[in-house]
Amino acid sequence: MWVQRSGPKGPWSLPLPAGLTHPQALAGGPPPPPQQLDPENTGFIGADTFTGLVHSHELPLDPAKLDMLVALAQSNERGQVCYQELVDLISSKRSSSFKRAIANGQRALPRDGLLDEPGLGVYKRFVRYVAYEILPREVDRHWYFYRHRSCPPPVFMASVTLAQIIVFLCYGARLNKWVLQTYHPEYMKSPLVYHPGHRARAWRFLTYMFMHVGLEQLGFNALLQLMIGVPLEMVHGLLRISLLYLAGVLAGSLTVSITDMRAPVVGGSGGVYALCSAHLANVVMNWAGMRCPYKLLRMVLALVCSPQPSFMAHLAGAVVGVSMGLTILRSYEERLRDQCGWWVVLLAYGTFLLFAIFWNVFAYDLLGAHIPPPP
Repeated sequence: MWVQRSGPKGPWSLPLPAGLTHPQALAGGPPPPPQQLDPENTGFIGADTFTGLVHSHELPLDPAKLDMLVALAQSNERGQVCYQELVDLISSKRSSSFKRAIANGQRALPRDGLLDEPGLGVYKRFVRYVAYEILPREVDRHWYFYRHRSCPPPVFMASVTLAQIIVFLCYGARLNKWVLQTYHPEYMKSPLVYHPGHRARAWRFLTYMFMHVGLEQLGFNALLQLMIGVPLEMVHGLLRISLLYLAGVLAGSLTVSITDMRAPVVGGSGGVYALCSAHLANVVMNWAGMRCPYKLLRMVLALVCSPQPSFMAHLAGAVVGVSMGLTILRSYEERLRDQCGWWVVLLAYGTFLLFAIFWNVFAYDLLGAHIPPPP
């Protein structure tokens, strides 16, 4: 069955989800022509008609989408369902206007939470835990729980953590030193470490995240990346979380190059703080909706107790997390490019990058900074 509209560019039509048929079709008769759904070609469907279509289907629909279709129909003050909102739902792209409509019609959603879902396997229980760990609203948890697929897996954070462990083990075996590796004269010769004398080798501003001071720093970073980063990647996707993590890493090294021009940098704490501070800010701003006990205490203790070989790198990562990260985490299933705040954050971050590049190219010579000779 089709929902049809005639607009300035001519008529167009949209197939509704499989199984969403008119009662006449269920009775064995032919479905009604599209004009009966939108007789005036306005681009809207009456809420009563739409609700009847939803409740009359026989084939299974995604439970989360079914709940939201009903809520969408009942939340519109004019008793109509907009074509574009239906497109956003079917294509799994929930726009801001659609989420507001669902929020207004949340009374139509089931009150039973996912915690009451019986007979779940181990993996689905983990998915449910992730939903409650990351998402503050029950409607978003339902949406994520029912549409989550195990493929592709959250490979970015797992791959970064595995690479950091492998690099640490290789240097530990090579130097025969597992604690405070930076004190070994051969350690700073690594092509991965950021050193102000090698700042022309731009890759070092990122690759320093694979090197760590010792087992303590690596352990804390790896633990937080797996406990916070993997669930965030499962919910928000590889692209967004990798962008946030790498933005925190890059901001950390660039900030140190500006504020402490003689200091080398190792460790992925800038990226870790970007993830954790974004998640912590999201928890605080949505405290009433979060269901995980002791979440705030757990997060604060993790950030305070982690090793701090470079305070400015941690601070830069936290700033990236509160600005860019919070924007990403508050935009679950929304297009970032449609949000003015996202472009403001990108403009601010881009301005910082340009300033940091200018500083590293010209300021060292202009200020006559005395940096230690590179190894």
